[in-house]
Amino acid sequence: MPNSHHQHETPTLNAALAAFIREQKLSLQYLEMAEKWFSPLISSILTHIKNTQNQPLIVGINGCQGSGKSTLAHYLRTILDAGHHIGAEVLSIDDFYLSRQQRQHLANTVHPLLSTRGVPGTHDIGLLIDVIKKFSNNHNESIPLPTFNKAMDDIDTNAGRMSQPAARVIILEGWCLGAAAQTPTELQGPINELESKEDQDGVWRNYVNDQLKGDYSTLFGHIETWIMLKAPSFDCVFDWRKEQENKLADVIHESKHTNIMNDQQLRQFIAHYQRTTESCLKNLPQRVQHLFEFNEQREITQYRQPIASQQL
Repeated sequence: MPNSHHQHETPTLNAALAAFIREQKLSLQYLEMAEKWFSPLISSILTHIKNTQNQPLIVGINGCQGSGKSTLAHYLRTILDAGHHIGAEVLSIDDFYLSRQQRQHLANTVHPLLSTRGVPGTHDIGLLIDVIKKFSNNHNESIPLPTFNKAMDDIDTNAGRMSQPAARVIILEGWCLGAAAQTPTELQGPINELESKEDQDGVWRNYVNDQLKGDYSTLFGHIETWIMLKAPSFDCVFDWRKEQENKLADVIHESKHTNIMNDQQLRQFIAHYQRTTESCLKNLPQRVQHLFEFNEQREITQYRQPIASQQL
């Protein structure tokens, strides 16, 4: 799907893309792939920005673990910022996880599986909605943003991260963005060993489902442009997520206090995500504006625009 989004190939943009490649530990082939497939998406975002007055455009990226959501989000920010002088900010739903202590409280009062980060119900969605509203209300001010340290499995209280002032585009990426609540029938039986052994009465999966009906649904209502990076199946998630874990290990190999997972732990970990991921793979493709379909080698094979309307 080659196309051109008329970005200006300036030294500034080239330098920014070179920095992006270094920071994301990518090969230069990523830029060729991105130019080929993401140009229509960027054109669409630019058109959308022209049509919105003062309010920032909220873009949501859904994709299973390891699908490249964060990489795409940072690529879009680089192109918009350096190529078009449009301020953009990247938010990850992962940075809005509840603290380990808060999740332990949920584990003690609702269900033990809620101590593991990931599923709807383990994020501070109220805070995320508040941050998005602040972007709309405080156009020229920097906003404090949370940082979650996955190696420590806890909120990084020392990060002190601030947003870019005057951001016109907010790119939010998250594995469960756009997930819809399931029906009682769908929730009835366990779908994997984790659920059959550790959630026999369905308390955990019903709690997660209730969260999707509440704050998460409110959050999704703020997103105007929806992108999905669609894996061929949930089976790919282990291999793709393992790559992420290896990357994480490289970054923090000098630190002694880490929670890097081995294969068995990783399989157990991603089992928590299976129900919602499979639901998204089944129901979300026909409800997004920009759908990128991947093969098992994580190569894009097709780009479609299922809907033209703004809301899910």
